[in-house]
Amino acid sequence: MTLDYLAVLMAGAVAGGFINGLAGFGTALLALGLWLQIMPAQQAVAVVVVMSVVSGLQGLWVTRREIRDQPGRLTRFLLPGLVGLPMGVTLLGMVSVLALKLAIAGFMVAYGGFFTLRRSLPRFERPTPVLDAGIGFLGGVLGGAASLSGALPTMWCAMRPWPKGETRAVLQPYNVGILGVAVLLFALQGLYDRETLLLVGLALPGTLIGAQFGIALFHRLSDAQFRRLLILVMFGSGLALALRELV
Repeated sequence: MTLDYLAVLMAGAVAGGFINGLAGFGTALLALGLWLQIMPAQQAVAVVVVMSVVSGLQGLWVTRREIRDQPGRLTRFLLPGLVGLPMGVTLLGMVSVLALKLAIAGFMVAYGGFFTLRRSLPRFERPTPVLDAGIGFLGGVLGGAASLSGALPTMWCAMRPWPKGETRAVLQPYNVGILGVAVLLFALQGLYDRETLLLVGLALPGTLIGAQFGIALFHRLSDAQFRRLLILVMFGSGLALALRELV
């Protein structure tokens, strides 16, 4: 393991932890782009999922009060998402993952680009428990089929005029829950061999430090700035996903 290899590993760990600490999701957005240069795709995904959960657990403490005050809202997203996750894994063998990822990437770019150019953000205020559950379920399906569990919930929550803490109190535990189950599934598939566990251990400190910097910046954002951030992250995620799959 060369110094260049370690430098790329740590850069991905810090960058992935930072965006998760800032936005409540998105570790793979920054980490995978770097880690795919130094490790096989399956190993990179196995490591990034663990880092997503670890950095997400730090973020849960930031929104613990909002999670406690709005337990029903989180449940509407998370429980259907957990149901959809194994269905997505089953779907994995029936559809073209490349086509699915490119379709979602195109949707993310169109969504992010449209709302980035708008002066005013949408304000979808009325309660929508059925739609919330449907979005959570589809997020779980996409998580199992294409490792994109956070895309639809993030786009949906960015259209709600919730305070930033309430928005994060849905997205952060949702992603931690879905990806935590994904870690268990990967472990059962034998993906965490000795080498992969070593990489997890090496990346862990950088992820924890990066997440703390992201959390510090999160506290400085207004509610409107946080909603803008989610939309920009969606736009960047869509571009990164499309380029990663096409290049």
